[in-house]
Amino acid sequence: MTGLARRFRNLPIRARLSMLVAAAVAFAVAAVSVTCWFIVQGKLYDQVDADLKKSVQRPVQIDDVVDLLAACPQEPAATTDSGLGGLRAHDSYYTQLVKADGTFCVSAESTAAMKTAASDKAVAKNPASGKGYYRNGLDTSGNDVRVLTVPLVVVGQGIGSGPRIYPDVALMSAVPLKNTQKTLADLALLLLLVSGIGVIGAGAAGLAVARAGLRPVDELTEAVEHVARTEDLSIRIPVEEESDDEIARLSRSFNSMTTSLASSRELQQQLIADAGHELRTPLTSLRTNIELLTRSEETGRPIPPADRKALLASVKAQMTELASLIGDLQELSRSEGQRGERVQVVALQDTLEAALRRARLRGPELKITADVRPWFVRAEPSALERAIVNILDNAVKFSPEGGTIDVVLDRGVLTVRDHGPGIPEDELPHVFDRFWRSPSARALPGSGLGLSIVARTVQQAGGNVTLSRANGGGTVATVQLPGAPTAPPEAV
Repeated sequence: MTGLARRFRNLPIRARLSMLVAAAVAFAVAAVSVTCWFIVQGKLYDQVDADLKKSVQRPVQIDDVVDLLAACPQEPAATTDSGLGGLRAHDSYYTQLVKADGTFCVSAESTAAMKTAASDKAVAKNPASGKGYYRNGLDTSGNDVRVLTVPLVVVGQGIGSGPRIYPDVALMSAVPLKNTQKTLADLALLLLLVSGIGVIGAGAAGLAVARAGLRPVDELTEAVEHVARTEDLSIRIPVEEESDDEIARLSRSFNSMTTSLASSRELQQQLIADAGHELRTPLTSLRTNIELLTRSEETGRPIPPADRKALLASVKAQMTELASLIGDLQELSRSEGQRGERVQVVALQDTLEAALRRARLRGPELKITADVRPWFVRAEPSALERAIVNILDNAVKFSPEGGTIDVVLDRGVLTVRDHGPGIPEDELPHVFDRFWRSPSARALPGSGLGLSIVARTVQQAGGNVTLSRANGGGTVATVQLPGAPTAPPEAV
């Protein structure tokens, strides 16, 4: 059975569906056919039994019984043209007497006799019970017959005015089953033929239905093979808008997947292109400065100390910018699964305090005020801290010397307001784009990825971030994060 099950699973889906449909129809047709055959058999035997009952309802003349018993036993004759009184042979049935000892008595002109059974002798021994018995049997020629054995009721002179039961003798009446059996055999053949046609038709219909139903699966398979072969993610599977079955849902899911993959590839290619462009500037500057230093060493013409110091400071600054850019790129390249594994309950006030300490070190000449109240969120701790540091770094970078930065955390809303030049209205829609930098800020250090990382981190935590111009000048960064003022029980 295991081998057959394995072979069945290895068949194509169309073949399996066709076989299952054919098997289901075959089972249903077989059940209906067998039920029909037994019902017809029961009806035919009921008709035979009714005919037998009619054949024994007429009393037999006592004289015929006495004469037949006197000549019993004897073999059946070769002709059926005549009979003896009430025990004559008929076209559709024939009769005989049976004694209590099992001896059967037939007319000398009968062509066949019925073999007796225990039920026949029981009726002869106890005729007063009035019970009759139906059974299937054989005649002495080996033919199948339907037999009815009843007490023998006789009439005639010398026994009174009415019929009475004759003792120790029973009357047997039989009908040949040849015609009945032929009818049942013909019916069985017809049902078998119809069942076979039905099963074959069901198999063909199942194959046609499977082909029609699996056509979208074929299209999906071809699309997947095309994508695997060509890496072309622009392919789409047509889906009817009103359809909502499993195939339509699978097709929509595939289209959504290819759309997401295409968008991800496009973003990846854009990131690589932008990263290459951003890396080119510091690398070019580094190469130029290093070539100047190398040429000075090779030619023996020393660079003035002030210029040499400026070159080394430039090399250091470019190395720092490269390191920052590479770190930002690594942050952007991390997968969703890697980030999701480290999500936990974070005390936002503690993360903000740590970021504020770093911001005060980077802007010692600035005054940073903080109003922080407890708030707990679900996020990745390191990513959340990096995002807050990026916001504070922007505020430090654009604040004038001796300026003030106001930081407030209240019920999950973090606002960072600086008093710098602010961002022009036409540049606000682009501040969260990767590698985008304001024309006025391109001379300042930075990779153009800081706010992009902020936006992605906040979105992953279920919040949102905005930048807007502040009343009186400067910029306000607003971060809203879902959470609670107290830590949940599992985080304690």
